[in-house]
Amino acid sequence: MAESRSAWGIDIGQVGLKAIKLRVGEDGQKVRAVAFDYIPHPKILSQPDAIPEELIKQSVETFLSRNKVGNDLIGVSVPGQTSLAKFIKLPPVEPSKVSEIVRYEARQQIPFDLNEVIWDFQPIGGGVEESGFMLEAEVGLFAMKRELVYDAMEPLTEQKVEVELVQVSPLALYNYLSFDVLGFRLDGDDAEPPDAEDFYIVLDMGADNTTLVVSNGKSIWIRNVPIGGNHFTRALTREMKLTFAKAEHLKRNATKAPDPKAVFQAMRPVFNDYVTEIQRSIGYFGSVNRSAKITKVIGVGNGFKMAGLQKFLQQNLKYPVERLDDLKGVTGDGVLSDPLFIDNVMTFAVPYGLALQTLKQTRIHTTLLPPEIVVERTIKRKKPWAASIAAGLLLAMGISTFASARVLNSVSEEKFKDGHAAVSDLESTVSGNNSAYEAEKASHDANKKAIEDLTAPLQKRELWMELLKAVSDCLPRDEGDGLDIIDPQLQRQLRIQSFVQKKVEDVSEWHTALVGANLSEEFHADDAETAPAGLGYIITLTGYHFFNHPDQPYESRDRGFVENTLIANLRQWRLDGDGAQSTSLGGGLKTPVGQLGISHPIVVWALNNEVEYDPNARIGSGGMGGGMSGMSGMSGMSGMSGMSGMGMRGSGGPGGGNYESEGNYESGGSAGQYGGLGAGGLIK
Repeated sequence: MAESRSAWGIDIGQVGLKAIKLRVGEDGQKVRAVAFDYIPHPKILSQPDAIPEELIKQSVETFLSRNKVGNDLIGVSVPGQTSLAKFIKLPPVEPSKVSEIVRYEARQQIPFDLNEVIWDFQPIGGGVEESGFMLEAEVGLFAMKRELVYDAMEPLTEQKVEVELVQVSPLALYNYLSFDVLGFRLDGDDAEPPDAEDFYIVLDMGADNTTLVVSNGKSIWIRNVPIGGNHFTRALTREMKLTFAKAEHLKRNATKAPDPKAVFQAMRPVFNDYVTEIQRSIGYFGSVNRSAKITKVIGVGNGFKMAGLQKFLQQNLKYPVERLDDLKGVTGDGVLSDPLFIDNVMTFAVPYGLALQTLKQTRIHTTLLPPEIVVERTIKRKKPWAASIAAGLLLAMGISTFASARVLNSVSEEKFKDGHAAVSDLESTVSGNNSAYEAEKASHDANKKAIEDLTAPLQKRELWMELLKAVSDCLPRDEGDGLDIIDPQLQRQLRIQSFVQKKVEDVSEWHTALVGANLSEEFHADDAETAPAGLGYIITLTGYHFFNHPDQPYESRDRGFVENTLIANLRQWRLDGDGAQSTSLGGGLKTPVGQLGISHPIVVWALNNEVEYDPNARIGSGGMGGGMSGMSGMSGMSGMSGMSGMGMRGSGGPGGGNYESEGNYESGGSAGQYGGLGAGGLIK
């Protein structure tokens, strides 16, 4: 049996390019290291005079000239400090809706438009299913800006190398920890590691940052520490007045310096800051994971070669601190025993984790590879199959056509004479029927036109009586036992005081005025977005009601009473007396509302105040007032009607209150009730 494809894990850091090639054996279990490469950049990318793009391009070209990639799979890393990694506890949710909840969380957590980022997620821990719900499910959400992902891929894609996996460095470190240190192996697609109490810390010291990963194999916790090897170098440049290059050399060879004590004294503040940041991160982790027990700290990255760092961390953190000295989970003496690999093995944790995931040897399956690239490659892979299928279909059609031609040559005209005659008779019958149909259709169209000519004068009349009846039918009223209610606060009645119409040339101006006055939310959502237009009428109603009893639900009182009855009915196309929409009709009556052209009803304003009810007072006298505003549009042949807002002023009786359109409300004594509504359009 031939061996499976190989995979390269490539990590391009500030100091150089690190790559390792892994291959899964014939048994599908053992992983073998078959090649590696370590290419230092001519300069550290963060040096003041360095040009990162050119240095990275040069290192990639060197890598490709030394190694034949061919059909090998490629996995590349992106820095953790430029990406987003969040671990979210989900509420109880149905398994089929996990992706919807995560997408909602992504909108909340990612500070960019989702179209500007590439993101992926994966269940990490928990997730016990009970009664059809996932309980205590935790997912990892990982995202990065789209242009940064393409920038990370560009050095390879420019060389026509296809990237199979784009992964954040912290997850690559987790892959190394899980596979190599904890010894976890996949046993089926749904395999999950045990939930152990012992946690390990991986510290990857880079040039500018340190990635901190805490895990027990099942759960993952990630933190970026903003201190790296360059901070020690810069401390030497300040304290010892050296250039960056000389300070970097002195840092790497501190024990061989003429005065090692002076070197360590210059770097002492950075050592202290570094330990403080690590302790703060571990302390925060412990505060949210109180049962977790830190077992060991593992240092990776060439920054951990710094003399005294391992001992300093162990003394201050109070945990055993080890360095990555070899890879235990793979075989391959040709790589593992190479002096260059041994000297730089601490830098290979990230590329090692990338190659493992690319070979599908880890539980992590997220990737930041752009989806459009995935689709393009899927189509490309299926093209040969599609071409083969098309060729097969063409061959089958050719054979069928050839066979049909041979059969056609054996056909006798006499055998089908009766059939041809029957078809001709049928065609004659169909033709005669079509002619008769066209004649009847022409007669029908002529009669229809005559009817339209006779009724044309009626189409332009303004249907005032119909409008009044429609508005009356839309009003709420008591029915049945409600007719015996004495308390006016329980009577479902609106008292209309005035009905005013105003004809306008363009009713859209009314709608624009209300939207400009920040009243767009008072419209129904459809009416707020779509303005009426053309010649029409603005109908203004003013009135009041007493349906404000405290026992009634809040949303059914005051302004809500107007909204739920009159406004709701005015938005109907037709009121059916037996329908659920109408609370005011009975006996199977059907009243056209929208059919008459009424549209865009709105409560322009409503101000509700407690008022004493005097059953002996005359209706409209002191203490009560109100308003309802804005039913638009009755037009002739102009089409839809529109809306226009207007200020209103109402007044109470003695001791009452005044409400002006400018928004001033002055009250003395008991004020009147004000309510407002609007409705729109009557057409033709």
